[in-house]
Amino acid sequence: MSDNQKIDKTRRNLVVATSVVGGAASLGAAIPFVASMLPSERTKAAGAPVEVDLSKVEPGMIVTVEWRGQPVWVVHRTKEMIDSLHKLDSVVADPKSAMPMQPDYAKNDARSIKPEYLVLVGICTHLGCSPSQKLAPGADSGLGEEWPGGFFCPCHGSKFDLAGRVYKGVPAPVNLKVPPYTYLSDTRLLIGEDSKGA
Repeated sequence: MSDNQKIDKTRRNLVVATSVVGGAASLGAAIPFVASMLPSERTKAAGAPVEVDLSKVEPGMIVTVEWRGQPVWVVHRTKEMIDSLHKLDSVVADPKSAMPMQPDYAKNDARSIKPEYLVLVGICTHLGCSPSQKLAPGADSGLGEEWPGGFFCPCHGSKFDLAGRVYKGVPAPVNLKVPPYTYLSDTRLLIGEDSKGA
């Protein structure tokens, strides 16, 4: 073998080795870059359904969970709370929930699948504030003797009843939103997945 052939073979081996090392380095650098474009675990969890244990929610109590970065209220309404809803039909703007702020299975007087459990997104439909929970009726709520219980947005004075229906003559244009939800059992609720009924 001549000296020129030895040099060419050495040069070729060097080019191949450099190409292999360069390709491996490029691949090694590209993997973390591509992986950084995938959604993080936190982002995946933010859109995931949220399960609520209803056995811990006593009648008259409200719990707040986070779903898709929004507060969602689960209210275990008492019989008195449910009975008070019919008395407010004349003072709420959308008594039959005709506006599309809830799934079809919540287009009823209670705006829920089961009347005793109310599930609402806790964001005012006016400017996105978070209304205060004023569930107690009367003067204890700080809203006067006539207050029947519900939610009050202190930013601009919007009021909502215990079904999340907006009162007439307040800045909020529509009822509080009912998110999609379903019952996994009598004591487990899943917010974020749609149900076709009870």
